[in-house]
Amino acid sequence: MLFLSGVNYWPRSSAMGMWKRFDRGEIAEDLGHIAALGLGTVRFFLTWEDFAPDSTTIDSRALKHLSWILEEISAKSLNAIPTLFTGHMSGVNWLPHWTLEPGRPAERFRTISGNQPQPWGIGDFYTGPLLHAQQRLAREVAACGQGCEAILAWDLGNEFSNLRCPSSPAAAAHWSQTLSHELSSRSRRPVTGGTHGEDLTSDRNLRLSSIAAPWEFATMHGYSVYSDFARDRLDPSVVPFLHGLAAGFAGKPVLFSEYGNPACLPNTAPSIDQNGMACLDEDEMSVYARAVFDRLHADGALGALWWCWADYPASLTHLPPFDEAPHELRFGLIRSDGSEKPVAQTLANLAREAREVRPPRPFMLDEDRYYAELPRATPRAYAAFLAR
Repeated sequence: MLFLSGVNYWPRSSAMGMWKRFDRGEIAEDLGHIAALGLGTVRFFLTWEDFAPDSTTIDSRALKHLSWILEEISAKSLNAIPTLFTGHMSGVNWLPHWTLEPGRPAERFRTISGNQPQPWGIGDFYTGPLLHAQQRLAREVAACGQGCEAILAWDLGNEFSNLRCPSSPAAAAHWSQTLSHELSSRSRRPVTGGTHGEDLTSDRNLRLSSIAAPWEFATMHGYSVYSDFARDRLDPSVVPFLHGLAAGFAGKPVLFSEYGNPACLPNTAPSIDQNGMACLDEDEMSVYARAVFDRLHADGALGALWWCWADYPASLTHLPPFDEAPHELRFGLIRSDGSEKPVAQTLANLAREAREVRPPRPFMLDEDRYYAELPRATPRAYAAFLAR
């Protein structure tokens, strides 16, 4: 099996407005460029509000757009990871109005619904009516994917614990089992779920041993600039460490479906941008990408997907999420004018090597003990990982 290389995708002109401003020409051009680079896997996102404007309606136009993009990905001999119930994205919780729980304030991440900030957070989507609504959407989406061999896996959500933590690991496992069955039984394609580093460094009532049980493989996201145990902003071992924890707890292979770091603003000193965010210059980004890719491959990961495809233009800076998180404008392989950064060719060169997936290097810890000993467990485990 080939080690997977790929990218997370939003169009640079519209970012999270992709489904509202669906531009077939731009998307087709981008997918062609991704294929030309040899980045064979594209993870993209189904914004929940655009696909389910109310609790009983599935938007037929959005489903047609989904069918088209799957056909386009297939025609370009790419793999697809469609990510459902998005949900959390780039520091904002984008949610349909009908999922909100009045009286439950939005917490760490602001809620945007109907293009407007809202004071409330989401209800308990791991059970009850919101789970039933997700099942309805999963059935409709799975129908679009029937017979589509390009679908590598359905992804149940992007860092879904940032929307709301489940009430217990059992509730999270039930949610995963229920939706995985809806998707896989109807489309005959595998399922995974977008867990992330904070699911491992804090107790969010998720356990990979149970939530990943119905998945063909687990997925994990991680960033050195967001990890307080990292040795520095360029630490290339943060991502492999999170991969090792995830693989050990899940007991199955792991695709690292998000890694990267933001680029610094042009003509500024590297390391910290003008907004105080740790960043990399373009050459550092390229070096970082290769170092992490090499370590993930050596440790037996299934592959590595870069976050993300494109930087976004200045015309989007006044819109969420960029108005409050301007570093989110600059994670791309390509600049906002469409030109390639050095990291694009670095990853293209790595993809051309066509490496085979290697046997995993075990990094086994007791999951229950690890979570019981948080937060001290993470730096201790990281030191043990580095000393292997």
